[in-house]
Amino acid sequence: QVQLVESGGGLVQPGGSLRLSCAASTSGFTSYTMGWYRQAPGKRRELVATITRGGAPHYADSVKGRFTISRDTAKNTVYLQTNSLRPEDTAVYFCNADLGSYATGVKNYWGQGTQVTVSS
Repeated sequence: QVQLVESGGGLVQPGGSLRLSCAASTSGFTSYTMGWYRQAPGKRRELVATITRGGAPHYADSVKGRFTISRDTAKNTVYLQTNSLRPEDTAVYFCNADLGSYATGVKNYWGQGTQVTVSS
């Protein structure tokens, strides 16, 4: 069974940085669009950033210029470099990916989430 395994969350002061990572736990799959979403307490899950297999990024307006998404396609891994963090960035960050194989076709998967807390 395919799992997306996230790491890199934590507690950071305003203005600080964190690097989130997400890797597919199973080999033999091809990764397509990968991305990050977040959900703050009492709010709906929202898109943070996505990146296509070709490397084209897309960002939510709220993180443009502060966050950078990248990927290692050979490793089916996606990263999110978060800089100039603000208290309003506090949320659980979820990895999302379209992964496919000859046997399963292309399916969409979610990670379990990693907490990012921005506080002094």
